[in-house]
Order: sequence, then structure tokens, then C-alpha cells
Amino acid sequence: LRLGVSQISGASKTSVGGYAEDAPEEEETSQFDVSDNRTLDEVVNWLIKLGYIPSFCTACYREGRTGDRFMDLCKKKQIGNCCHPNALMTLKEYLMDYASLDTKVVGTDLILRELQNIPNEKVRKIVIQRLKDIRNGERDFRF
Repeated sequence: LRLGVSQISGASKTSVGGYAEDAPEEEETSQFDVSDNRTLDEVVNWLIKLGYIPSFCTACYREGRTGDRFMDLCKKKQIGNCCHPNALMTLKEYLMDYASLDTKVVGTDLILRELQNIPNEKVRKIVIQRLKDIRNGERDFRF
């Protein structure tokens, strides 16, 4: 993560048919693990405790901000007005819908701290309102 990995998997299966069948029990003879068997909640909790913001955002893809459109936002240093707020909102949705109590606590603390790091006051106010809306059951907000 410190080297800049931007996408990791939690509770993912990579083998053909991996979700359809249970993996066979393996003998405990290997020197090291080549897989991560933690649950998604465990991975999200771990990332938060490391100080990272786990994001479930797909907004750029869904809004058609790919290729040149995406790069234009990056070059103008405006992508942060999308990515950071979207990360906070999608994390809030995850916390509300799927997270364990411990992950909800550390995640909520992270979101509250990170709100102060949104430089654009207008965007920050919108995010605060949308976080309230998410708490009230609304979903799928994005910049």
C-alpha cells in the first residue's frame, strides 16, 4: 500500500468456479501463504486502522469519466473533488449496510476526521448532507 497500490481485494476468489464450490482443505505444510482469507470486513477494518480510506467508488466509470475525460480532471487537479468525497460516501454506505460494530466505530471516526480534509467548502457541505442522507437510508450518491 505504501508503494501506491490503489486497488486490492477483500474476500475475493480468483479461481474458476471459486464462488460456486468450497475450496478443499489444504495441508498445513507450506512455508508461507499465497492468499488472504480474511473477510471483507477484516480487510476494511485493517485499512482504516492503517489510516487509509477504503473506497467502493465506481463513479468515474458510471459517469463516463474514463480516458481523456478522467485525465483532464487529473491534469486540472480536480479529481480530488470527486475521489475523496466519493470514497467517504461509499465507505459510509458499507459501514451502514455490512460492517461489524468495530469497523463501524473506526470507520465513522475516520470519516469525521477526513471531512476536514475536503478543501472545497461547497463540496464538504454537500458531503456532510449526503452522509446524513445515507444514515437515513438513501444510497448511490456520487460526484
